[in-house]
Amino acid sequence: MTKAKRLNELIMMVNRKKRFTVGELAQEFGVSKRTILRDMQELSAMGVPLYSETGPHGGYQVLNERILPPIAFSENEAISIFFAIHALRHYISLPFDTEYESIKRKFYLNLSGDIRDMIDKMKDRVDFYSIVQQEKIPFLKQLLEAAIAPKVINIDYEANEKTTNRSIQPIGIYASNGKWYCPAYDFLRNDYRVFRCDRIKYVKHDEKTSPINLSGINLNNRFTIFNKNKITYQLNVELTKNGVEKYKMASWTSDELNIREDGSGFIKDEISENEIQFFADYFINYGKEALVKSPAKLIDCMKQKLNDILTQYTD
Repeated sequence: MTKAKRLNELIMMVNRKKRFTVGELAQEFGVSKRTILRDMQELSAMGVPLYSETGPHGGYQVLNERILPPIAFSENEAISIFFAIHALRHYISLPFDTEYESIKRKFYLNLSGDIRDMIDKMKDRVDFYSIVQQEKIPFLKQLLEAAIAPKVINIDYEANEKTTNRSIQPIGIYASNGKWYCPAYDFLRNDYRVFRCDRIKYVKHDEKTSPINLSGINLNNRFTIFNKNKITYQLNVELTKNGVEKYKMASWTSDELNIREDGSGFIKDEISENEIQFFADYFINYGKEALVKSPAKLIDCMKQKLNDILTQYTD
């Protein structure tokens, strides 16, 4: 067995066993203990978190986390992965313990010289721009773990200059326009809500509240569930060509956009009553590029908001 193959299999074995002795590995691979000790030193240099204990019951163990075995990437795959990681720099908080800069540095340094040279040439030629996240969010990992477990957590939530304490069961977390959001079942309202993660100021496990079955709900189908059994209105909006292009850029847009041959289009969808304020603010930003035809409640809300803005500039 070649040394490269032995090291590869060694990584997989220590990852699987978690605790082992030099003698066990030497017998398994049919080499001397001295060879295994040299291999252990190489694994440590590669970043495998090994911890050794002396004594009759000593040995090696892998700390904290499992290490993935080496994976062979093509040149294009390696470049794609690097820039995917590079795009995360706009978010100063991620739901993982390791910062993206550490991941990117390790990945970059282990690439061959010619691929690193190619990436260096491309870094100033291609980019993925996003709104920069302005504040750190310390609870992303806890929210994600609660969604996976699943379990109920108790939070302090700041909104409208008030702080409320409530228990929620997260469905997941997602990032949009520099903000993190957590759709969840809110036990205080007995309904589904979307929480801004930067407004969550405290998190702890709620041992008194049993989780409900949310196995059929995920980030992809949450809107269908959220609007179930709620008062809904038929949304009908005409868009100019520029309006269509702007609507395409929205991260939450659905398949309800219809585009005509001249580039203009229209939206036909259903919105819930608690979305009226959101869509009023949203379509006001379109100016003359969007004309809301229904529902009347949304039109009235937009008129009121525009009148309030006009009043600010009235002598």
